[in-house]
Amino acid sequence: MNVLIVVDMQNDFVSGALGTPEAREIVPRVVDRVEEGIRRGEKILFTRDTHETDYLNTQEGKKLPVPHCIRGTEGWEIVEPLQKYAEHPIDKPTFGSQYLGALLKARDEDLRRQGEPGVEQVTLVGLCTDICVISNALLVKAFLPEAEVVVDAACCAGVTPESHRAALAAMGPCQITVENET
Repeated sequence: MNVLIVVDMQNDFVSGALGTPEAREIVPRVVDRVEEGIRRGEKILFTRDTHETDYLNTQEGKKLPVPHCIRGTEGWEIVEPLQKYAEHPIDKPTFGSQYLGALLKARDEDLRRQGEPGVEQVTLVGLCTDICVISNALLVKAFLPEAEVVVDAACCAGVTPESHRAALAAMGPCQITVENET
């Protein structure tokens, strides 16, 4: 089984409080990659950065005092072109999702018990390369060390272009395959 994880493609990271031109630029490519994944029969999972109204009182809020992705707000929502594919996003209160890792590991074990190959490849796309994409890629690698973990660089954007490139470079030594790097 192959899995495509779409990380935090939310309004606040694209056009809202923490939006960037690079994030806006990747939206059509991420839509194309999701549609390609559907055609390939990949399991598609979406994550959604989720904070509560007390965000500024959290450790993250104290270090990044920009309220964003507050549950129930427009900024928290998945960007419109991807909403129809994101029926049940995985809400995560921090950068990496332990639930996502456990879900993938349980699915892998179920498939193997049934005599199937298990989760063979997990591809990640989305935002932000240098925070949530890298965190979830490393987490997936920890939960599924024998699966190929891939990050599609053309479908990711970081806080800055420099931090995007640095995160991609950091993933290689961790045995995460970076594709479509420009």
